[in-house]
Amino acid sequence: MKTILVDAINTFVILDKGIFHEMYQMLEKFPNRKIILTGADDIQIKKFGLNKMPYQVFTLKHNPEKTNPNYYRKMLDHFNLTIKDVIYFEHHIDAVKSAESIGIKTFHYNKDKKDLTVLKAFIDQNI
Repeated sequence: MKTILVDAINTFVILDKGIFHEMYQMLEKFPNRKIILTGADDIQIKKFGLNKMPYQVFTLKHNPEKTNPNYYRKMLDHFNLTIKDVIYFEHHIDAVKSAESIGIKTFHYNKDKKDLTVLKAFIDQNI
């Protein structure tokens, strides 16, 4: 069963509002493991409430950023996963390209539209 990798800030966590509850409810319909990916450092983790997430949170504290393919290589190694074990959705286009560059099936999530129907279709088609 594939692991669903979830972008943190501006996707799963809406600034100044917290968890995007409709997205959380949609994700909960999938029995798959979910991991929230962020670049946040210790201060940002507390500031954005990432220390209170319903899923495990992975960060490299900006070393490197998610726009660097090595972020995803390190994450996969950390969890003993392969690119075939995961799917990912992310709002930052450069991070999307970075994940795709190593072969991770990635969906560019539009943080302004917040279209959960399209996101759910991506997950359904790829898990």
